[in-house]
Amino acid sequence: MKEKLLRVGTTYIPVLNVELSSDWYVNKLEAELSYKDEDKAILNFANQSIFLVKSNENQSANFYDIYGEERFSLTFEVNGLSALEAIHKDFIEKQIRVGEIENRGHSGRNFVFYDLNGNKFDVWSELSSIFKEKYLISD
Repeated sequence: MKEKLLRVGTTYIPVLNVELSSDWYVNKLEAELSYKDEDKAILNFANQSIFLVKSNENQSANFYDIYGEERFSLTFEVNGLSALEAIHKDFIEKQIRVGEIENRGHSGRNFVFYDLNGNKFDVWSELSSIFKEKYLISD
C-alpha cells in the first residue's frame, strides 16, 4: 500500500446536552465553536475537530480495561512539565474535575480530567517530536 493514514482529524464525544456541553468546552478549554445545531456541535481545539454528539444517558467515551479500571480514550499533549502544572492549576481554578499529577513510570507526567458529561481525558507533559518539528516548537 502506497498511501497511509496521516492523522486523526476528528474525534466524536457523546454528550447529553449539546448547548451546555459546547459552552463548557468553549469556556473551560477555550475551544472554538465552528458549528452547532440541536444534535451536534463542532469544536476546533488541540489541532483537530471535536464533534459533540447528542447521545442517550450513560454514554461516554470511557471504557474499562481488563482490571476494571475506567480508562480514557484520548490524551492531550502539552510542551513540558511546567506547562502541565500550569494547565492543571488553571483547570482547578476553572472548577474542572481533575486528578492529581501522576508519575506512571514512563517519561513525563500526566493527569486526567473530566468534562461535564463524565468523559475522561488525559493530559501528558511530553509533546511529540514530530509535532514539535512540524510547528517549530522548542523545549
